[in-house]
Amino acid sequence: MATVINGIAASNGVAIAKAYKLVDPDLSFEQVTIEDVQAETDRVKAAFSISKTDLETIRDKAKENMGAAEAEVFTAHIMVLEDPELIGGISNAIASDKINAEAALKQVTDMYIGMFEGMADDNPYMAERAADIRDVTKRVLSHLLGKELPNPALIKEEVIIVATDMAPSDTAQLDRNFVKGFITDLGGRTAHAAIMARTLEIPAIVGSQVATSDINDGDVMILDGIDGVAIVNPTDDQITQYQAKGDQYLQQKAEWAALKHEKSVSADGIEFMTGANIGTPKDLKGVKENGSEGIGLYRTEFLYMDSQELPTEDDQFEAYKTVLEGMDGKVVTVRTMDIGGDKNLPYLPLPKEENPFMGYRAIRISLDKQDIFRTQLRALLRASVYGNLWIMFPMVATLNEFRQARDIFNEEKTALLAKGVTIADDIKLGIMIEIPAAAMLADKFAQEVDFFSIGTNDLIAYTMAADRGNEHVSYLYQPYNPSILRMIKMVIDAAHKYGKFAAMCGEMAGDQIAVPILMGLGLDEFSMSATSVLQTRALMKRLDTKEMAILAEKALDLDTNEAVEALVKAEIYAN
Repeated sequence: MATVINGIAASNGVAIAKAYKLVDPDLSFEQVTIEDVQAETDRVKAAFSISKTDLETIRDKAKENMGAAEAEVFTAHIMVLEDPELIGGISNAIASDKINAEAALKQVTDMYIGMFEGMADDNPYMAERAADIRDVTKRVLSHLLGKELPNPALIKEEVIIVATDMAPSDTAQLDRNFVKGFITDLGGRTAHAAIMARTLEIPAIVGSQVATSDINDGDVMILDGIDGVAIVNPTDDQITQYQAKGDQYLQQKAEWAALKHEKSVSADGIEFMTGANIGTPKDLKGVKENGSEGIGLYRTEFLYMDSQELPTEDDQFEAYKTVLEGMDGKVVTVRTMDIGGDKNLPYLPLPKEENPFMGYRAIRISLDKQDIFRTQLRALLRASVYGNLWIMFPMVATLNEFRQARDIFNEEKTALLAKGVTIADDIKLGIMIEIPAAAMLADKFAQEVDFFSIGTNDLIAYTMAADRGNEHVSYLYQPYNPSILRMIKMVIDAAHKYGKFAAMCGEMAGDQIAVPILMGLGLDEFSMSATSVLQTRALMKRLDTKEMAILAEKALDLDTNEAVEALVKAEIYAN
């Protein structure tokens, strides 16, 4: 009998394939006394050899999908396997203690892990080294026990991945030729996995709660990322029905593609900008393929996260130059380094905090560690002549933070000009509006900044006091809540009062329920996952802004997230 699982629709599309559970197998074992030392030693050597082959394959796939820097972690794992002291220690333990290979492996690697973790407080690289050994140990142990570790990089047939959650390292290895979609127990629409699925243009459902418990490896399943429904072991009729739904969606995508070279214009002739959010220069391909009119958010922290050390000024300059040149004069809005919270750098130890999302992160780090901040600003200033550069500072809470960041920017600009460096004279400086305090003072900020970009992912979380990654309070991630809509209106109105530009770069900008309201509120730029641009442009094309203004007023006067959603569905999507 078919089983229906409901979750959060995270990425559009329909897929039908076998389930591939990305869940670690049981790797428990018992220590036993052995007699044949040579046989156990040979088992260890064979497990090391197979593990090395695995990792070389994974590294090559990671390099292809993510770049050389990201793939280096797997090179580190291979180096662990090639360490003669490690395999020598395991062989000695087998011979001296007459224990099985599994027990000897654990005994020796536990010793190394404990040693490196003991040095981690003084040297963060030691913690990374311990993590490398732990990962390698799990892989070797899986081969000793004859159990396969799931790995998306090794998939060679069409599958739908079933996982508790999808880490960045998992989603980065997905091969669209084989991975047709995924479903997770945890997560929301703004989680990394959901954003990555939209970038890869594969259907996804997150936050199902029960996927890993209710789906078996190899089960045939339907994944409907449009409505957030998965069907396990479907009937022939259901397969036929969803194949038709998938074909209909592909036809709709083809219709959207016809708008690739058109402007984003409402039914009554009002122009908007639809931009894309990117993480690396490699994302430019998707930006262009989807007809984006600019880049509304360039997340520069990936330059830091994909490196084993702080990226140099020249490294950053090349990355920024590539993107600016690639956009052919269209606006590229670069967010300065936004690390902290859930984005930690092994080479830049940050203090342990009770609540890192409300702690030492983003502009707070930049203003404190000005050498890092100034290096980034110099790279941006040098690259500015290659395109149309806007710069925004993240997590600004007070006017003094913006003023200090602006002063540092001007100091670096003056110093470069004095050295004869050519710099664009039209760089705009703005802030992310993601802290309620900044939204409430938007009228004051608007007198000093060139533009606002509303980061709804964090603004909603901070306004509702709810961690969107926490399944117990994820219901409070409510983008249509009238309190959020009123705050957004306040920011847009303040910007326009002083002749400034109001953009949005949170996932809400591409939300098909939110877009009509945001048009009615007068938002200037909608920046989103590149794959949502054409769908949003098609929606704008059929909406009249005067009617959307009336809709927005109605929404602002409602009292719940659900009431707003019902209003939009009734007035925009009923027919």
